[in-house]
Amino acid sequence: MMLRDAEIASLRRAWGAPGRRCAEFEARITAAPEGAAALVAGEFCRAVAYEALGGLPGPGERVRLEVSALARRLGTGGHAMVTARLDVLPADPAPGGHLVKARYMPDQVMVTGVDEQATEHHHVLAAPIGERALDGAPVVVADLHSSLPAILAGLRSPSAAPGPGPRAAYVMTDGGALPLPYSRAVSALVDAGWLAGTVTAGQAWGGDLEAVSVHNALLAARHVLGAEVIVVIQGPGNLGTGTPWGFSGVACGEAINAAAALGGHPVACLRVSQADARPRHLGVSHHSITAYGRVALAGADVVVPVGSPDPAGMEGFWARAREQAARVCGKRERGQRHRLVEARAEGLRETLEAMEAATGIRLSTMGRHLDADEAAFIAAAAAGRHAASLVTR
Repeated sequence: MMLRDAEIASLRRAWGAPGRRCAEFEARITAAPEGAAALVAGEFCRAVAYEALGGLPGPGERVRLEVSALARRLGTGGHAMVTARLDVLPADPAPGGHLVKARYMPDQVMVTGVDEQATEHHHVLAAPIGERALDGAPVVVADLHSSLPAILAGLRSPSAAPGPGPRAAYVMTDGGALPLPYSRAVSALVDAGWLAGTVTAGQAWGGDLEAVSVHNALLAARHVLGAEVIVVIQGPGNLGTGTPWGFSGVACGEAINAAAALGGHPVACLRVSQADARPRHLGVSHHSITAYGRVALAGADVVVPVGSPDPAGMEGFWARAREQAARVCGKRERGQRHRLVEARAEGLRETLEAMEAATGIRLSTMGRHLDADEAAFIAAAAAGRHAASLVTR
């Protein structure tokens, strides 16, 4: 940990439901350890605080910050984090709940789990294996948190399915950020009515419902929130190391397995890019190829858009992406064979633009917006469009 003392200068913005808000502040550093080479007294930085972890500080208040991600200039997580309010001892939270998340960390969180005993919905999740399932509901799995708005846009795209858009819930896994309140996108999607609710699984926390495992999170999304479509993605802050297996998105394969084990219809959203400078992520990312091709042992619909124009100067881009997807769907030594699904891309660009206008979200993946990396969002929207076609009412 790298700690600094600071004073809150101003509130920049806040988002989320009351009691679970996240806020971004401008803070002035007042003290740094002896020998500190960066973020020293007198410098300003942006800091994030979570209302559920001791409330939100006000201007002029003294706080202690954790600054390691900011000091290392990480692309994601590049905020200082408020770890303590030095002049305020927050009141104890209301009693109740026995699930500890971020366990054994100094800021561990105790929550009430949807699956813990003596709670309203425990009986729903306590049904014997085989008696409670997903009933064929489509479960869209994706690597990057930035895919979520595009998937939901695809769910609501014209001609994706008759009638209003399917009722959708988001399951956030614990491969990225642990606090769901950090996501401005989720807050905006909930406010716009595009999400019926959220479930945080594993060590992740802050959803409408809390679950111990991805499996119970899926069941809660279906049977407590009433979701017709479930989207499973890690929080902001994807982690990768440039090694074949060293990335947080390997959990996509495990989510496919979980969805299939519970009788869902797994839909694999491909991570695609036309603009990533790293060859391993250009076209269909090696993250998708490994997670779906190696980790996922259950069969899934692997969705590739068709009919989208190739990016400028990249003739044959989508044909090559289809070839990559087809290889993922080839015969395997282990596991069921995936199903290659072609989803029409017609109108998806306009659908994505309409989503931005309706929700206030500006699509961004790895710092690239819709115009810079349209392929990333078209691929995600195509997965959503296909999922909508699977909904039976």
